Amino acid sequence: MSERKGEVLILDRINRGFGSGAARLEVLKGVSLSVRPGEMVALVGPSGCGKSTLLHIAGLLEKADGGDVVIDGQGANGLGDDARTAIRRSTIGFVYQYHHLLREFSAAENVALPQMIAGTARRAARQRADELLASVGLAKRAEHRPAELSGGEQQRVAIVRALANKPKLLLADEPTGNLDERTAAEVFALLQNLVRGTGVAALIATHNVSLAQRMDRRVTLHEGVIQAL
Repeated sequence: MSERKGEVLILDRINRGFGSGAARLEVLKGVSLSVRPGEMVALVGPSGCGKSTLLHIAGLLEKADGGDVVIDGQGANGLGDDARTAIRRSTIGFVYQYHHLLREFSAAENVALPQMIAGTARRAARQRADELLASVGLAKRAEHRPAELSGGEQQRVAIVRALANKPKLLLADEPTGNLDERTAAEVFALLQNLVRGTGVAALIATHNVSLAQRMDRRVTLHEGVIQAL
């Protein structure tokens, strides 16, 4: 793989399949793409095409059968589980279609918790959580638990939680897929502003064509390969 500078994420000739023998399904066939700081890249494609699998590999949640994953200049191939976990914790933020907030904790506690897991003191983690929630208009909802928040509010909490540890890479899997059209547009605008403001590199899987068109670049995953648009 040739050296490339300035890209937070590099996926180089990623292969991934499931099953064995005649029943084996090759989901990713030599997929290559990269994402730069402050760039929003839309990953589009039909359901079942492997978008989530590719995000899991990019986020070091799953290992590829072949190819290279480089995150912030560090190659992940050959790293053990502890080292991969350390990179996820310090460098990668995740947002999912379903917010996955912890029901028994408040919005602020949900944002503070990943910071504390990474070693931030409780008071500092809470202060940053309050600042992040205020930045997305949720200062007055900080003490509310997820069940007391609307779907859009829950997803805003999930987004700032993903950014709490100041990651360099943000991976989002259908982050507006569970929202109505108006709320989806509002949440996307917020996400876009945060990406621009923080300089995080963002790879976002989405079915929403109108939102994909508003990103810096779109790539389509079709029959296991990437097609740039």
